[in-house]
Amino acid sequence: MKTLIIVTHPDIENSLVNKRWVEELNKYPEKFTVHQLYKVYPDGNIDVIAEQKMIEAYDKIVFQFPVYWHSCPSLLKKWIDDVLIYGWAYGSKSGYKMSGKKVTLAMSAGVDEYEYNPGEKYRYTLKDLTRPFDLTFEYVKADYQPFFAYYGIELNASKEWIEKSVPLYLEFLEGILSKPASQKPSANTKY
Repeated sequence: MKTLIIVTHPDIENSLVNKRWVEELNKYPEKFTVHQLYKVYPDGNIDVIAEQKMIEAYDKIVFQFPVYWHSCPSLLKKWIDDVLIYGWAYGSKSGYKMSGKKVTLAMSAGVDEYEYNPGEKYRYTLKDLTRPFDLTFEYVKADYQPFFAYYGIELNASKEWIEKSVPLYLEFLEGILSKPASQKPSANTKY
């Protein structure tokens, strides 16, 4: 079954890493469906029913985005607020439509990984900063998987650094999303 990749980048045309990942994912239409929120909803008005039907059609979902202010771009937060609603995603009569679906994050981070640690500039790990996603997807009974993060793009924007990320991302997608829920890795994938 194909994997749904929900890409949320407000300026994908000027992106370095996320744009390159989308280009690569589009080479494998038999494996991945790429859904770009800012292209589909440039006005920010989300078609909730269409998004819910799309989610229902996939068992594996990846939310791909650049880390913005230690979180996600605003349209992804709006998508979560609008789409994962009571009566569909949670609640006693909802049927928990995301229940059991494998869900993960794929993020590009501008700074180096070591800066996301106690005693460093940003004090918290990316795992700490993404706990709201963990809790959200647990709440709707999805099978939340450890994330993929590619660090250091702000200072390493060379073509070589960007290209290095591509096989790592594809390997992550093949590995993490193909494992049964009982075989969750114990740590997040970091690059």
